[in-house]
Amino acid sequence: MGQLYVAVDFGSTFTKAVAVDAASGALVARAESRTTIGTDVMDGWLACRTALLEADQAVAKADVLACSSAGGGLRIAVVGNEELVTAEAGRRVALSSGGRVVAVVSGGLTATSLKALRADRPDVVLLLGGTDGGNSAVIEQAAAVLAKYRWRRPVVAAGNVESQGLIASTLGDADVPYVLADNVVPEIGLFAPDSARAAIREMFLAHVIGGKNLSKDPGFARLVRAATPDVVLRGVEVLAGLHGDVAVVDVGGATTDVHSVIELDPEDANLGREVVATHPVTRTVEGDLGMRWSAVPVVAAGIESGLVADDPLLREAAERRHADPSYLPDSADEATYDERLATIAITVALRRHAGRQRVVFGPSGRVIERSGKDLREVDLLVGSGGVLRHNGPDVAARILGAVGTGALEEGWLVPTAARTTVDTDYVLAGVGLLAEVDLVAATGLARGIAGCHRHAVGSSHRWRRCDEQPGEAGGSGTR
Repeated sequence: MGQLYVAVDFGSTFTKAVAVDAASGALVARAESRTTIGTDVMDGWLACRTALLEADQAVAKADVLACSSAGGGLRIAVVGNEELVTAEAGRRVALSSGGRVVAVVSGGLTATSLKALRADRPDVVLLLGGTDGGNSAVIEQAAAVLAKYRWRRPVVAAGNVESQGLIASTLGDADVPYVLADNVVPEIGLFAPDSARAAIREMFLAHVIGGKNLSKDPGFARLVRAATPDVVLRGVEVLAGLHGDVAVVDVGGATTDVHSVIELDPEDANLGREVVATHPVTRTVEGDLGMRWSAVPVVAAGIESGLVADDPLLREAAERRHADPSYLPDSADEATYDERLATIAITVALRRHAGRQRVVFGPSGRVIERSGKDLREVDLLVGSGGVLRHNGPDVAARILGAVGTGALEEGWLVPTAARTTVDTDYVLAGVGLLAEVDLVAATGLARGIAGCHRHAVGSSHRWRRCDEQPGEAGGSGTR
């Protein structure tokens, strides 16, 4: 084997690393270790490196790229004008940038709301307000409040471009770290997140990752290129280049994340009723849908959506998992409860991400109205998370094959005929990291993802990996 890349993901629970052949993008080896937040996160990486070296000594000379969600990941607060427009756009930008939205302040910023904002402890404030040439008072006043009360955490200003000069002088004179970006809503109905997304990444690298006290080793900050969810979304973009429209759902212990990259149909815009336009590249995070910490609300969501009947035994199983997040199923019945929880979490998360189509009656008569993103023509649905990766392919087939349950009757715009696969080797983060330095290697690594356990939604047919052992099963319900 020749030159290698090593891609490392410092996760909240586990640190994962993959060694990749630089020429072909082939996966050479993978390793994982508990993330050592209690001591130094680099300890977990060094354990992974030792394991990779045992597989291939070329790892010693490999270029190492890393992403991180350790220590709580990237916490973003959105400060905007009208909640339905700029604050909602900011929430979407924050999620697509790999952040977790910890606060949304609409209608401007005051001394009182700033006090609450401090309590939410954001790593970055995303400052929005006004279309280009429109309202400038709200974003300028928010900048003035941050300056007056000596805000010291990074600010990304991505509102009315005509306010940029004043915002720069206001924040700069007060020594508030800031970056200016293009307006995320330059006009009503237009959503332009890319500039703000890049600015958030810049602030994450310059001010955030080194300030979480995760490592005393300065090499940690040099290794990390971005927040993990941002990198995964970039990996999904590479995957979409190979397969067309793609959606990825990652079910963990506390949250279920959905990423999607699709080609939008311009004709569909006439059916929407949203002031912030749908974007081809999207990430959502459902903080109430998870396999352990959030198991109890998963059951509630399943009952509310009609996916399951109220079952006392399922509720008790969810309570056990909430009480002991490290719990692993110790019987066939408990494994079945994990499967049921995962099915609910993934189905509900995809529904929330995708949106819905309804027939409404207005002055002009019967009208089809849509909200959210239409994923019905997604070509490939990728699953990730412990319950999918550590159990047999039949379990994944049943879970991912159930996402279309009730969709036609209730108007949910979820995948209905997609091929499905599981990111068994957890390489999507690696694909995203490599895409920034070597697109050929990234594409080669991405090709391996669709070689995992494949079947069609709503079908029992599947293809088995060449290295899959019959009856593979196992265990975890978390990432």
